[in-house]
Amino acid sequence: MDTTTSIKTLLQKHPIVGIDTVAFIYHLEENHKYLPFTNVLFEMVENGAIKGITSTITIMEILVKPEKEENDRAIQEYKFILQTFPNLKIKPIDFHTAEKAAELRAKYRIKPADALQLGAALVENANAFVTNDEKLKQVEEIKTIIMKHALGI
Repeated sequence: MDTTTSIKTLLQKHPIVGIDTVAFIYHLEENHKYLPFTNVLFEMVENGAIKGITSTITIMEILVKPEKEENDRAIQEYKFILQTFPNLKIKPIDFHTAEKAAELRAKYRIKPADALQLGAALVENANAFVTNDEKLKQVEEIKTIIMKHALGI
């Protein structure tokens, strides 16, 4: 089975997928090591094969580099993509999401941003969470998909 097929097969098992910021960064910055994964992921979200969920934390994290570089074109492009991408929900950090994040942070001692991303995914009934942070594999409440493992890196 080729890489694209194996990634599709992996993702198809999860109708709603939480997506960590790193997947967006790899894709938008065309990281060639991870494009085989992110191309499949975002194509599946775009065509509705799966639904994507991320939190407003992604907006903050994704805009840091273009803001530092004063790259207005990238800032506008990234904001437009996030706001208009089909089948992608950007979950605000509301009371329920923050409460879920606090539970995860207390139980697993994960970073606040990670807890909020996972909390948003869980509140929105995601079945899996795509990241490259191996520490998040310990979270039992959701299936964690590590991109580099899926690619055999």
